[in-house]
Amino acid sequence: MKVEHAVIMAAGLSSRFAPLSYEKPKALFEVRGEILIERQIEQLLESGIPSIIVVTGYKSEMFSYLKHKYPVKLIHNETYDVRNNHGSLYAARDYLPECYICSADNYFTVNPFEREVSGSFYSVVYVQGETDEWCVQTDENDVITGVTIGGRDSWVMMGHVYFDRTFAQHFLRYLLDAHDREDTRDLFWEDIYLDHLDVLEMKARKYREGEIFEFDSLDDLRSFDPSYLDDSRSPILRNIAATLSCREREIHSIAPVKDGDGLVLGFQFLVNGEPFVYRYNDSSIKRLSGALTS
Repeated sequence: MKVEHAVIMAAGLSSRFAPLSYEKPKALFEVRGEILIERQIEQLLESGIPSIIVVTGYKSEMFSYLKHKYPVKLIHNETYDVRNNHGSLYAARDYLPECYICSADNYFTVNPFEREVSGSFYSVVYVQGETDEWCVQTDENDVITGVTIGGRDSWVMMGHVYFDRTFAQHFLRYLLDAHDREDTRDLFWEDIYLDHLDVLEMKARKYREGEIFEFDSLDDLRSFDPSYLDDSRSPILRNIAATLSCREREIHSIAPVKDGDGLVLGFQFLVNGEPFVYRYNDSSIKRLSGALTS
């Protein structure tokens, strides 16, 4: 069957990527000389995907240029700050049949997209050792039969997904039921899928090591693109480095600081083993008396 659409989810806050994500959406980071979402759009276009939808939310105005540079449609997810990523699929619900579901912050070293696909799938990569990713169990035909969060020496969910028409029709029914309920605010779309594995059949499509990457923190990105070691593209980190008389690479173990309602107030970090906290409201840098909090 031919792929008719691709939905790129780019609405999230990515608060774990402080402070870069405070300054711009993660999808707009430059990685190895290319903007993440632009690289993915170009790979989809190269594969002949006729309809590309970008779902925005956080700092949506920063994505406006895309509709002038590429033949894409922008849709705003009005609930990006109160619902998890199932809200983005709800916003793009008219496009889900025969559709790739993509995360804007994935980096594919080789173009994984095809115009013709046979059946629904979720991309998986093999991780050796301990992992906190979503680990899949499959039957002899690679159909996903279960998922556990965390595991060891396992195939894990990572990368693009494909919804065929039958899968999308069934999934949409469960998505519509879940979207407006208070008890579903924190659900990933994958949670909705996993609650209905008996109906929603999807295979695991296996990719080789080094083909799909995702970055959850600045430390992850520095490992993949060493140019970020001393040039984070962040005015905030440049200011911290100047204030503390250190190199940007010495600022690490960054983690967001939130209030009781989940609002991000700033971030904590280490420099030469010393813990600090940075506050967004007043650009203050304060040395902490104890260790970093988890």
